Amino acid sequence: MQLKGWLKNSLIDYLGHISTIFFTGGCNFRCPMCHNAALVLQPQIIPDIPLDKVFSFLERRVGLLDGVSITGGEPTLQPGLRPFLRRVRALGYEIKLDTNGYRPQVLAALLEEKLVDYVAMDVKAPPAKYAQLTGLPAVNLTRLERSITLLRTQAPDYELRTTIVPGLLAGEDIAEIVHWIAGAKRYVLQQYRNQTTLAPDWADIKPYPPTVLQTLAAQAREQLPEVIVRGI
Repeated sequence: MQLKGWLKNSLIDYLGHISTIFFTGGCNFRCPMCHNAALVLQPQIIPDIPLDKVFSFLERRVGLLDGVSITGGEPTLQPGLRPFLRRVRALGYEIKLDTNGYRPQVLAALLEEKLVDYVAMDVKAPPAKYAQLTGLPAVNLTRLERSITLLRTQAPDYELRTTIVPGLLAGEDIAEIVHWIAGAKRYVLQQYRNQTTLAPDWADIKPYPPTVLQTLAAQAREQLPEVIVRGI
């Protein structure tokens, strides 16, 4: 298990929990708006965090922390993810996983073994724009749809989330996404962050005013039971 970053305490990443966040390196997407470019493009130059240090910390924090978040990069690319989560679970922590949903077989195994309590899956765009928003020549939508179905039917708790990129995602796109994810428990609209982007020219894109996201959320609430705006 290659851990490349660590935020030891967070009150906001895993809602309702005092959590610690681990960042894995590497990703199977190349999203131009990604704000963890070094983790995606050059994980090999970032030193691994020793696992003995990680578990020493987690053992000492039992009763003080109650959640562990795994993000990236894309955590499901890590061959050691399941053994790592088993060790975390054995200490009594609840576990949140961030994923792009492109490896449904890994997600299925984690859910079957009850190794995650909350999954946050990115839904980057409506199907027709998925390749553009992930920086790939083509995207296998069936993989994503399988992951969405897994979350709806097997996850203890979850959210689907979309980063709202001005000029690329507008009201009609969100309407398509809402139709695509029909039946989802929770949908999150995230404000675009242009401080650090994988594609340098995307730093010139200015975020939408908060009122735009609030309007999009109001429209989505007509079809979904819970819609949250984050980052405004």
